[in-house]
Amino acid sequence: MEFALEPSSSLHAHSRCRSMGQLPQNNTIDFDAAKLQRMGFANTRQNARQPISLAELQRQLSLQLQTSLEAERILDLFFREVQRLIPLDALTYQHQGSDLRLEFGKRASHSAGYRLSHDSEYLGELTFRRNQRFSDHDLAQLESLLASLMFPLRNALLYRRAIQNALRDPLTDTGNRIAMDQVLQREVDMARRHLQPLSLLMLDLDHFKRINDTYGHSTGDEVLKAVATTLKEQLRNVDMVFRFGGEEFLVLLSNTSREAAEMIGERLRKAVFQLQFLVQGHPIELSISLGCASLLPGESVDSLLRRADNALYTAKRSGRNRLTMAG
Repeated sequence: MEFALEPSSSLHAHSRCRSMGQLPQNNTIDFDAAKLQRMGFANTRQNARQPISLAELQRQLSLQLQTSLEAERILDLFFREVQRLIPLDALTYQHQGSDLRLEFGKRASHSAGYRLSHDSEYLGELTFRRNQRFSDHDLAQLESLLASLMFPLRNALLYRRAIQNALRDPLTDTGNRIAMDQVLQREVDMARRHLQPLSLLMLDLDHFKRINDTYGHSTGDEVLKAVATTLKEQLRNVDMVFRFGGEEFLVLLSNTSREAAEMIGERLRKAVFQLQFLVQGHPIELSISLGCASLLPGESVDSLLRRADNALYTAKRSGRNRLTMAG
């Protein structure tokens, strides 16, 4: 096990945990909490007021942290339990490869940061924060407690990776149909609840069958990857791209009006048309056709998709390499 101590730095932390890059989960049964209760850890807040030794806390952490495969829950448990021995105001964690960032606690002026790894496997970066300086004794105790975190955290990252892979298209690294169905309904519900606009772009790579027939399916795969990368480079971080099927993609534009979606669609069309793609030194001209639809009051997901798809069909029938707005 390897820890690397990093210098202090200022980072804003909120008073509650915030997870980025995860889908919210509704209507869930808290099996992890039930498991903790069966193991005798139900009164966590009450236990936090009772003094505890380093050895006893290590023993309890080794049991509690194995009750979940969710990184957020594991780190929340770890943060709350460590405070029974060492005063802390905040804990932050990030793992860039998993697009995972978690924050617990509130703003504090002093920090102790660790880069976590095990057998050369990167497990993320963890920072403890509080308003008083960390003593050498505090740091030694923190490093001892971190040993209890390593294997549960590693298992949680593996689980998260498996879930993410199940929702990704392996060729283009965009969301797949399963992810699209989950996210689209959620975003439509949120748009209605907060009275915000929402728009879709349905797009199709023009004459893709001709590319496959002329240059082979491996070249076709490379074209799809290049187009998907170009789309993502032109979008905001909050926009989402899904492979709808074959050479067809769907772009979900949250909080985006019809007018703004039209501008984004034109930007995507121009970016793909300007894409330089060479096969054996010879350029292939690429273009996309797009259909755009914005959510109407009371409209269902199926209706929104159907209008975007109809607009795409009109764009293709009208000559391709163009954007058509749904009525």
